[in-house]
Amino acid sequence: MSKVKLGDRLVQPTKIVCVGRNYLEHIQELNNAIPDQMVVFSKPTTSISEKLHSFHQERLHYEGEICFLIENGELAAVGLGLDLTKRDLQSNLKAKGLPWERAKAFDGSAVFSRFIPLDGISIDDLEIELFINCVRVQKGSVRQMMYPPQVILEELNSYTTLCDGDIIMTGTPQGVGEVHPSDLFLARLKQCDDTLIEIEWVAE
Repeated sequence: MSKVKLGDRLVQPTKIVCVGRNYLEHIQELNNAIPDQMVVFSKPTTSISEKLHSFHQERLHYEGEICFLIENGELAAVGLGLDLTKRDLQSNLKAKGLPWERAKAFDGSAVFSRFIPLDGISIDDLEIELFINCVRVQKGSVRQMMYPPQVILEELNSYTTLCDGDIIMTGTPQGVGEVHPSDLFLARLKQCDDTLIEIEWVAE
């Protein structure tokens, strides 16, 4: 599947643009350096999946993220995503100073909820919660981001064209870890105390 749901319709992105190292505590948990500028990488549309896999040539790690869908050059809708990562391969590539795509852009590496329009939603008040087997493993908010969504949009627009349906993944908060077969993932997108989206995935 290379499409995502926006309300009742299917939308076809041309690309998925991802921001790395956007939460300070996540940078620290992986012992990464704090970047001087925004870290950006891309995933192809073939990475989109409704299924959560625990293995793709090696064990996979989850990264829960707040995601935005673009229409008319603006942030138009919001959803949740899992950026699946081949952590061992990523570490080896980073150690050699090589790009991350092989560890980030494989088929099935971008798992999304449905997207909902931003009408009436305060972006600054958005928060993600991720539970695995009823234990909360991640919690992060837009206010914790080093680069908030509008800043990300402006930076991306400075060098690339964002087409209707394109998706921005804004980075992951602290608490990433390995996906195990049969793990039950529950993700919530909240605005203050209100739950806007709730979705479950069972890892295969």
